[in-house]
Amino acid sequence: MRASPKAPLISAKTIASKPFMARAHASSLVRIALILLGALAAQRAAAQPASDGPAPLGSATTIQDQAAGGMEISWEVRNRFRLFREERDFQIHVAAERNQSILAAEQTLELQSDGRGWARNAVNRLCIDLGGHVSEPCTRDNVKESYLTPTEHPVTVRLTGAIPVGAICAWSFDDGDGPRTTTQDCAEPIDFRARYGRATVATVDVSSGAGAPQRLVTQIKVRDILIAGLGDSIASGEGNPDRAIALSDEGFCFRSYLGGAAGEYYRPSRAGYKGGRACGTSGSLQTWQHYGALWLNAACHRSLYSYQTRTALALAVRYSHIAVTYLPLACTGATIPDGMLGSQRARECLTAKSSAKCQGTVNGQIAELREALTTAKRRQPDRKLDLVLLTIGANDINFSGLVSDVIVDAPTERALFKRGGLIESVEDSRSSLVRDLPQSFSKLRAALRPLVGNDLSRVVFVSYANPALANGGAPCAGGKAGFDVHPSFNADPKRLAEVTGYVQNEFLPRLKAIALCQSGVICRDPGSDRMTFVEAHQVAFADHGFCARSGSDPEFDRACFSAKGDSFVSDIVEAPQQPLTCGRPASTFRAYLPRARWIRDADDSYFTAMTYPQALPSSMQPSDIHDATWGLLSAVYGGAIHPTAEGHAAMADAALPAVEAELHLNGADGSDVTGEPLPPLAPAAAPAPMMPPAAIPPAPQ
Repeated sequence: MRASPKAPLISAKTIASKPFMARAHASSLVRIALILLGALAAQRAAAQPASDGPAPLGSATTIQDQAAGGMEISWEVRNRFRLFREERDFQIHVAAERNQSILAAEQTLELQSDGRGWARNAVNRLCIDLGGHVSEPCTRDNVKESYLTPTEHPVTVRLTGAIPVGAICAWSFDDGDGPRTTTQDCAEPIDFRARYGRATVATVDVSSGAGAPQRLVTQIKVRDILIAGLGDSIASGEGNPDRAIALSDEGFCFRSYLGGAAGEYYRPSRAGYKGGRACGTSGSLQTWQHYGALWLNAACHRSLYSYQTRTALALAVRYSHIAVTYLPLACTGATIPDGMLGSQRARECLTAKSSAKCQGTVNGQIAELREALTTAKRRQPDRKLDLVLLTIGANDINFSGLVSDVIVDAPTERALFKRGGLIESVEDSRSSLVRDLPQSFSKLRAALRPLVGNDLSRVVFVSYANPALANGGAPCAGGKAGFDVHPSFNADPKRLAEVTGYVQNEFLPRLKAIALCQSGVICRDPGSDRMTFVEAHQVAFADHGFCARSGSDPEFDRACFSAKGDSFVSDIVEAPQQPLTCGRPASTFRAYLPRARWIRDADDSYFTAMTYPQALPSSMQPSDIHDATWGLLSAVYGGAIHPTAEGHAAMADAALPAVEAELHLNGADGSDVTGEPLPPLAPAAAPAPMMPPAAIPPAPQ
């Protein structure tokens, strides 16, 4: 938590203009008059020579005395990342991100969790369920709240600085509906719930021994920021399930398209699965799915590790006077027509861990966001969408088809992938980039414009990173290393170099031009149609592509993921008992440990998520869980060539400054989100009755 800088005094005119003052009770009106008188007295005193004598007994000290005393009122919003239902999950990040970057915090948490990941338990304690539905109300820290339209926020207030030993504090909190008061030891904090959209005047009279009491006043107003996350698999967090799959140490048989015993191979199985592991044995897909990875949302492979979630969370960590309401809607596989503007196929049907039924399709993200905002405005007419985080466009040029073209090397599989439209050449992708993507973006702008007040600078577009660079920007060399999880995979060096150059020199620059209305891209009104563009992370990724390796990589990776591409036992007699040539248990793999590569390769993807994509076209539906199609797709559909949690944290570090600037959070807590000292009150004729030391009760509704 950053300390707030000293703010200028609020003038009497500023106080009198506060909206809530017009609704105050008679007692509040008296307090306003006292504040105004105190302000005039302070101004008069400031014009006179300073007095060396003590203040008269029984009077309040001046602002100068307060500053000399070194005391001030500090406050912060508790559990201010409102997606979390429990304060403990938020405090983990407060501690980890103290004085370090989001990336450094992620690495710290990875080591603390022994590579199991910080999100594995938090994912079950959210205000959005695993089906993607907002819980209304959501019980946060034992209090029922509306998630989209909060009516109040939990706040902790304390006196800080040079507090006299044994000092007693008489507190008063007034949000316009009359003061709430309590008296207690000044060393004790006070919890109360601040009304949404209202300012609360907090006053404390500090008494210590026979000295004159000191009075401090500040204003508390919580700014609730509503952020939506939109886009494709990079936006959703693909590749990083909130709870990675638990691996069995035994092998599981897959067929290849060649058929026969020679076409069978074994890879680690799912821990807990008791069905047939050998090819030719039957197995229940529903039972198999029960032991899969756990996602914030399985249909879209949404993850708490996504850069969008990490950016929104980091805002809440860094700014103690705000609350962040975050709505994750990004979906893996999304294009602008299918996913953003229209519905799309689900990546996975929900598993038996959720009671929700798989629908096979996912609603368009714009429609989902529009519906959420309509519901929110119906309850709170002043509720608005403050910011959109967006990454989209790679699927519109069929980037996954380019990846398949690079890594699917065996003739039989290449022929089948081409027939199914799963392989695409650079030339075909280039045609989509030049012809289709600008037109689709124009439609997306039109859909987003009314949701962000016709100001698309409030859309922070975070660009992709080139996934195939290492050693300062050199292209990865290719080969089977990192891709030997499937016998047909081999990153062809020539095709890899062609795709790497195309991404670096054509796709990324063109995407930037489209987002910023540059280089001949036609926008209706460039001044309001330009998005806020983020690309600072691309330099860091130039050292951390899928081929990056380091002596500090996890021991399992160095021992078991062969640089020669021979990580797995090929003997079908030995492989069912031990599928890894390193001889180590597969269950000791840790998806969330620091490593040189920030891009998951196919081996990572299988060991982390092992996805059986269920919502496939009928022509691609497999016959059983040992089917060759499952074996092929399970190696890539869990996030191959997608950022790791470290990669997403690096993207969040790049996005955060742009988000702060767009939200005008340029000071320690933002220019309009401060606790500012007010002029001192004149001493009251008689003190108001005080309640016993306790949390301040809620204001009347």
